[in-house]
Amino acid sequence: MYYSTDYSSPIGEILIVSDGEAIVGLWFYAQKYFMAGIDDTVPDDDLPIFKKVKKFLDDYFNGLNPRIDFRLEPKGSEFRKKVWKILMEIPYGETLTYGEIASKISSKMSAQAVGGAVGHNPISILIPCHRVVGTNGKLTGYAAGLDKKKELLKIEKILS
Repeated sequence: MYYSTDYSSPIGEILIVSDGEAIVGLWFYAQKYFMAGIDDTVPDDDLPIFKKVKKFLDDYFNGLNPRIDFRLEPKGSEFRKKVWKILMEIPYGETLTYGEIASKISSKMSAQAVGGAVGHNPISILIPCHRVVGTNGKLTGYAAGLDKKKELLKIEKILS
């Protein structure tokens, strides 16, 4: 069973989903792959993990660098999970390119394969796929739209 709650961020409405113990999804409404792999949820605004995530998001959107003190359990292939683990290692206020992530996995890994995994990240913001950029820092796709990616990068002072 999955539980859900909404969060009103300064850049759009967000749906947060948990299995009761860990966060399994965090999406902006109408983004690509919204609720991928999750058929139905039971609304529950009082789940303890949701209180922690909302506090994290409040701090994040206020320009702080909060720490995650709750479990994340993204659902995906082993390859995608490997990419998402690397995303978690990108420090607040910094970026990596798709190519740099690919080279961390294998000398033969393609940036396009990494891009596919990044695009299917089911836990936006917490698994910071917005910190991935194209060659020379060029802003490229973001499942919730480039406008949201730009705003997230501004919050972290990566963009002005």
